[in-house]
Amino acid sequence: MQVQETLSEGLKREYRITVPAQDLDGRIAARLEELKSRVRINGFRPGKVPAEHLKRLYGRSVFGEVLQELLTEGNRKIVDDNKVKLAMQPKISLPETEAEVEQVAEGKADLTYKVEVEVLPEITVGDLKSITIEQPVADIPESDIEETLTRLATQNATYTDKDGAAELKDKVTIDFVGSVGGVEFEGGKGEDHPLILGSGQFIPGFEEQLVGVKTGDKKDVKVTFPEAYHAPDLAGKEAVFAITVKKVEGATNAEINDDLAKKLGMESLEKLKEAVSEQIGNGFKQASRQRMKRALLDALDATHKFDLPPTLVEQEFAGIWSRVEKELESGGEAAREGKTDDQLKAEYRTISERRVRLGLLLAEIGEKNNIQVTNDEVTKAVVDRARQFPGQEQMVWEYYQKTPEALAELRAPIFEEKVIDYIVELAKVTEKKVSKDELFADPDDEKAA
Repeated sequence: MQVQETLSEGLKREYRITVPAQDLDGRIAARLEELKSRVRINGFRPGKVPAEHLKRLYGRSVFGEVLQELLTEGNRKIVDDNKVKLAMQPKISLPETEAEVEQVAEGKADLTYKVEVEVLPEITVGDLKSITIEQPVADIPESDIEETLTRLATQNATYTDKDGAAELKDKVTIDFVGSVGGVEFEGGKGEDHPLILGSGQFIPGFEEQLVGVKTGDKKDVKVTFPEAYHAPDLAGKEAVFAITVKKVEGATNAEINDDLAKKLGMESLEKLKEAVSEQIGNGFKQASRQRMKRALLDALDATHKFDLPPTLVEQEFAGIWSRVEKELESGGEAAREGKTDDQLKAEYRTISERRVRLGLLLAEIGEKNNIQVTNDEVTKAVVDRARQFPGQEQMVWEYYQKTPEALAELRAPIFEEKVIDYIVELAKVTEKKVSKDELFADPDDEKAA
């Protein structure tokens, strides 16, 4: 096998690989010889089938197997001989015409084909100890804890029959039949359905029209399904729900005391407050880490510049732009913020380049410092994902066990966070006290402090 480099342009490489006809024919003959003792063909004793007869029967399939082996060997030889890392799967161009393939398969011509690859750039990691960033931290306002306790009290309200008209936060029990254009639609019918007005359980505009109803009332509620509704046949359409009010109940919020805490599985109100504070605190810690991580990635991006594999950037951009187009379709001109397609594409191409650059850099840092994701960490991630689908845990588990690509998608963010932790240990990170609003502000908002 001869490998000749025919193009070296940036990170793009092209090679011409030649396998002499004699070598290819020898491999095919050796594979047919292996088959001779295994195949059973009428009229021939085991191991006595003539080579030419075997070639007529199995030549094409054996040629395909040998060809695949040669392509794999060729790719490996490119990597080993040139000491490069591939950024993507090689693009292989084999002989195009049937006549050319026939000549090669019959051993009358050398196998010559082209391989196009993009290689990963050589990355020089800077001094990670020189990185200096701030990590914003904020105290939990007491009002946040009180608001959560009040919400818990509301969620654990007791309801009693009410003679008067229904108000927001009251519970109504209804029968309903939905129709579009006078025709009932699937999933639009229910009986004895409890609904807390203002809870947002139904589509926009539905619950508000039930304010003022009384037990025994019948009412037609007219609504329009959202354009992005999950059922495409209903999206954007006007519908009418025939409502029968079976019961109206007023709410009495639970008192914020030890009884509420015990109802929620806590020993006392004090323990409930501690649990609420911890839960809110976890959100604050996550926001703090995300802001710190953003600052760290900004610092890495500013101090590391290297060529990027064009195809990786293009693939990243294509994925981002596909999502942007959907947002533009649903959000209209408002989503553009006054920008043209060309302006938006330029912005998102810059984002794509940043993502690819940082992804390659973090991978390089992780590899050089032997940062690995353990099987236990991946298993935990699969279990956590399965828990998000109650009743379907086994199906989710089996999906990940059978789908290496899906497992890789779970592994990637774990690896990234471990590399970030490694860099943070080396960098100089100082805490900066900020308000809650500053902590949760959009870092891309120029008005954010």
